[in-house]
Amino acid sequence: MNTDTLRVKTKKNGHALKSFSFDEIGDDHLFTSLETPMRPDAFKLSDAEKKERIALLFEEIMEVMGLDLTDDSLKGTPKRVAKMYIDEIFSGLNPQNKPKVALFDNKYQYNQMLVEKNISFYSNCEHHFVPIIGKAHVAYISSGKVIGLSKLNRIVQYYAKRPQVQERLTNQIANELKQILDTEDIAIIIDAKHLCVSSRGIKDDTSATVTSYYGGVFNKPEKIAELQNYLNN
Repeated sequence: MNTDTLRVKTKKNGHALKSFSFDEIGDDHLFTSLETPMRPDAFKLSDAEKKERIALLFEEIMEVMGLDLTDDSLKGTPKRVAKMYIDEIFSGLNPQNKPKVALFDNKYQYNQMLVEKNISFYSNCEHHFVPIIGKAHVAYISSGKVIGLSKLNRIVQYYAKRPQVQERLTNQIANELKQILDTEDIAIIIDAKHLCVSSRGIKDDTSATVTSYYGGVFNKPEKIAELQNYLNN
């Protein structure tokens, strides 16, 4: 397979279904794994070394575009971008930044769904590295343990702060909470605007993308209806 061709394979038998050039894929929504694609040596360099290299490379990009890096407004931009990438918008790539979560006994014996709605997040589309801006709604039913409310926000933020695809983000949050809370009774709904759609390409500024995960009892129509009722109020 050459470098400008992507082969999509079935999980069942590994046979190629079809081959697409990157130009043919274009703006189509495509992702290949539920895990964020990372090289085995992703953390060989320290954060400081990564910032230094990114700054040099981004400086070269700016020079290729013809920008004057001696200008007072621009000369600090490569370092600012490097710091932003590593410490902020892509900090979720580093497992050392994963939120530390403490669980508590469900002493209140609250056995109904708990819903944390309208969790704001900022992510970046892995196809064009432009923002995804949205809200996540998280619900679960305790199996005996509960999690601090702010930790739900932090888990959403952790997985959002990496190059992402919304379907993957939805499942990563769900899988993390299933492990932490030891329950299948998890629901995740994400409603987001993709700037790769609104600011370039088709330039549709009014559309939004909604993805969902329903596990355990949340697969029942009455539970989905109850959750939707909470979200709409």
